[in-house]
Amino acid sequence: MEIGKTQMLKAARTTDNGCYLMDEVGNEVLLPNTYVTPELNLGDEISVFVYKDNEQRLTATTLKPKVELEQFAYLEVMDVNNAGAFMDMGVVKQLLVPYSEQPVKMEIGEKYVVFFMLDEETDRLIGSAKLEDFIFTEDLDVEEGAEVEVLPYKRSDLGMNVIVNGLYQGLVFKSDIHRPFPIGIKLKAYVKNIRADGKIDLLLEPMGYRNVIDNASQSVLDVLQKNDGHFKYTDKSDPDEIRRVFKMSKKAFKKALGSLYKQKIVLLEKDGTKLLKKLD
Repeated sequence: MEIGKTQMLKAARTTDNGCYLMDEVGNEVLLPNTYVTPELNLGDEISVFVYKDNEQRLTATTLKPKVELEQFAYLEVMDVNNAGAFMDMGVVKQLLVPYSEQPVKMEIGEKYVVFFMLDEETDRLIGSAKLEDFIFTEDLDVEEGAEVEVLPYKRSDLGMNVIVNGLYQGLVFKSDIHRPFPIGIKLKAYVKNIRADGKIDLLLEPMGYRNVIDNASQSVLDVLQKNDGHFKYTDKSDPDEIRRVFKMSKKAFKKALGSLYKQKIVLLEKDGTKLLKKLD
């Protein structure tokens, strides 16, 4: 049974308190009478969200949560006490964000982007506003020019920091923001550049893939042009030599070559790489 997630469970037995639902391996959870409809019969499958109540007992609800386990969401603080801030997550149970997970002290009535997690030390479902702790910067499964979903979470001097596809960290520069772009509202964006540190530069308007050239690709082009449009380096070249010549990792070099190849700017040969055309 997946705590903190919506899932299909089977009605197994009834009690005075409600209906017990069962997963495929026999684990049970109570669906309180409040959410049991006359149409629910034993043996029926029902979609429910499973969480822990204030006594840490597993409970099911048919209410749709605003966030599920290991997701980011923009939630409102409903209460604050000695334990931390309590946020509205769309079900009876409110999401606790302990003070230790608040980079900035949260206030009642304000909204914040948080990550919904299972605290391994206490086995409790909690929220965290330390968003960078839950963002991946390696093995990014996106490419330059791709359409992605972004969740804006913090403004900076450079622009708006966003979470990309619920996994990665991105930035839309001030100069590229030409329409309202509020914190907490998900929308589509387009990958402009994937930086060596694993962060992503984005645009709010689509642009042709051929126009999307990142810094690593430009560095490769610079070396090609200095060598009359050809060099001996390929995706099989020695990593240390790649780092010495191009000032980047082997992984970044391979991505740059792949990007240029897809745009038909370079030709990948067995003994090296050849420049097919220059960029405008």
